[in-house]
Amino acid sequence: MDGFDESDVERAKRLLLADGRFRLLERVALPDRRVSFGPTSGSRIGICLDTETTGLDPVTDEIVELALRRFRFTSAGEIVALDAPFSWLEDPGRPLDPVVARLTGLSDADLAGREIDDGAAIELMSSASLVVAHNSRFDRPFVEKRLPAAAGLRWSCSMEEVDWAAAGYEGRALRWLLDQAGWFYEAHRAGDDVDALIQLLRHQLSDGCTVLSHVIAGAERGGWLVRAHGAHYDRKDVLRRRGYFWNGASGEWMREVAVDRLDEEREWLRLEVYSPEYRPRASAPIIDRIDAGSRYRRLQ
Repeated sequence: MDGFDESDVERAKRLLLADGRFRLLERVALPDRRVSFGPTSGSRIGICLDTETTGLDPVTDEIVELALRRFRFTSAGEIVALDAPFSWLEDPGRPLDPVVARLTGLSDADLAGREIDDGAAIELMSSASLVVAHNSRFDRPFVEKRLPAAAGLRWSCSMEEVDWAAAGYEGRALRWLLDQAGWFYEAHRAGDDVDALIQLLRHQLSDGCTVLSHVIAGAERGGWLVRAHGAHYDRKDVLRRRGYFWNGASGEWMREVAVDRLDEEREWLRLEVYSPEYRPRASAPIIDRIDAGSRYRRLQ
């Protein structure tokens, strides 16, 4: 409105915050062009990524929207520049489920004849030293199925690589985390989620480090992927309490274990899962080394 400028906004914010009865949320509004926030010398390139899909299974479902945005970041986890956003729609070759259409706002007409630019998407992703999604365990299998030439890149995950509970946050959903950090966004399209994720990565936690710094640290760590192959169904609750998750693709309970904790995990499995009294279908777990190049990939 006339006469309403940024100084009025700042004054209103100070008054509301001083009152103590209000909590303010600011809309995520990143520039839709290339922009720098500081010196980029010595910085590395990262990519934030999000997908919209026809369903939850990367084997039978397809990507209908892919959004990417490159950024430059320092070793301390500070984002110093953003590239322009990129987004593509793709026709899945069948009608959208009404639930997906309602969640995304996309229609069959929106997708008809549309296609991801494979070359551009692969070039962008391959230029980055790190790919970040808010649920990489979901997004990575879909992306590597659709763009196999982009397989094997280094991935990290803002949902799993941050101890959100220890940082004082409830839940791990992107929208809810942003809300607790003082931000909001309304749409549920891939491009909007990418900008929301970038805003979250820039946020400084109570330890003085950015969310991105934790995401980077997660990408740097190595570990072991322990698959409780052949575990009896009755041990599912024991495995879940231990931190194992169910991988429907391989039909196994699995978890990642730190490099120096493998012997401890083997012994726990020997006593709690592979003891003859628990009727396992195998005699030992399957164990593989894991790092940012293999973490969050779909396992057969």
